[in-house]
Amino acid sequence: MGDFQQFEQDFYQTGYHTDEQGHTLAFGYDESASYVYDNDETDAFMPDVAQPSMEHIYQPVQAKGADFPDEEPPLLEELGINFDHIWQKTVTVLNPFKPADGSIMNETDLTGPILFCVALGFTLMMAGKAQFAYVYGISATSCIVMYGLLSLMSSMAVSYGCVASVLGYCLLPMVVLSAFAVVYSLQGVLGTLLALVVICWCSFSASKIFISTLAMEGQQLLVAYPCALFYGLFALLTVF
Repeated sequence: MGDFQQFEQDFYQTGYHTDEQGHTLAFGYDESASYVYDNDETDAFMPDVAQPSMEHIYQPVQAKGADFPDEEPPLLEELGINFDHIWQKTVTVLNPFKPADGSIMNETDLTGPILFCVALGFTLMMAGKAQFAYVYGISATSCIVMYGLLSLMSSMAVSYGCVASVLGYCLLPMVVLSAFAVVYSLQGVLGTLLALVVICWCSFSASKIFISTLAMEGQQLLVAYPCALFYGLFALLTVF
């Protein structure tokens, strides 16, 4: 009997008690708050707290810079292809007496040079000379040699991409000569004269661009001489 009374006393000393309506509550609850009871008397009470709206829960968060298509640059610009600059460089090469824009010519744009090298190899192939390996080999070697010479001659920093870009763009008159060789044989006096004119044309354009880009005033003839040797090798491939 004493054990039963001790058990009953321990039970009522727990953290639960019964309110005036006969519901079992826990100690420490807020009496000022209103509570909603379920129909089932045995279920635990729930405070009458306003539930958050589903719109606030699932409201999407808009990230900064969501308009990605408007902010991304064009694909050609990411690849470094600018047709306006390519056209300006081509016109500068075709007109040797036009002043060169150093800001445009100092770009490492290899789109035009690659196209002109492919065009030169294609025209040589149309004339019965499959010389793609010689075209690429002479181009790479000559760019390395010119890069070394300009690094020694110029007080400004010289980049290999800029040297390759200028030499490649100035190869355009040689492409015209090679296309002419498809329909007319250059192994004669006329062909020799045309080859000399094209060599002078290419070397003069390249030296003009180099002295304008690298601020090498008064050194155009010194720069034009190795350029003439470079384009003379392509003239030999074209004529013979």
